[in-house]
Amino acid sequence: MPLKIIEVQAKSIFARTGIPGASYVINQYVGCGHACLYCYAKFMCRWKRHGEWGSWVEVKVNAPELVRARHVEGMVYMSSVSDPYQPVERDLELTRRVLESMDKRIQLRILTKSDLILRDLDVLREFKQLEVGLTVNGFEGEVKKLFEPNSPTHNARVKALEKLREEGLKTYGFISPVIPHLVNVEELAAELEGLVDFYIIEPLNVKLCGGRFLRTLQEVSPRSARMVRDLEGYMRFQETLRKRLEAIGVKGLFVRHYPKIHVCEL
Repeated sequence: MPLKIIEVQAKSIFARTGIPGASYVINQYVGCGHACLYCYAKFMCRWKRHGEWGSWVEVKVNAPELVRARHVEGMVYMSSVSDPYQPVERDLELTRRVLESMDKRIQLRILTKSDLILRDLDVLREFKQLEVGLTVNGFEGEVKKLFEPNSPTHNARVKALEKLREEGLKTYGFISPVIPHLVNVEELAAELEGLVDFYIIEPLNVKLCGGRFLRTLQEVSPRSARMVRDLEGYMRFQETLRKRLEAIGVKGLFVRHYPKIHVCEL
């Protein structure tokens, strides 16, 4: 089924956010063609009645004009309900045009699953305060096909971090979603050692991953499903993981989503 593209004229582009550490988010796209089954942003389908998550994307066609000549203070996070380098970006180049138009003094943190970001190295180098992260989780084979059907491979993401590092950019590894028995955080951190300045570790957001994902997880790994459904056990798993990461010297942030979002430093 072809991706449905909905062009919209946005009234504004810098939105205040409650995301810890950020003052604003910027979403030049809403929706995402990567179609990740666990994505917390599926909640947008409550208001955006375009179809199933992953089948549509809204394109804010005037986003480059909205960022031009605007300066905001504090961290700007790109993006919170989309991936700025999702598949449609290859042809539309909306993210590139937003970056070209943006005040290069803005403190910007970009997160993507795609090595397409390497296309824009020339623009990224112009920013004074920039952090670029790749989501890594090690999903391969059938698991990746089910959970992240349209996203680049794990190896492509690691190689993108290598190139970004070679170019002298500040990088981070976003290890997410951490799922017991499926995602080995220690191995991933070791694989990225020397390629990133810090890590952000995010266990699966059980409240927003959705029933379809949990049913699929039950089929793929019943013991993983049992653990994430057992709230007390899942919280113990997270605390044990956090302590293990501190013990081996992993530096960065650890994000929890229950009972409310909480970020602590490693």
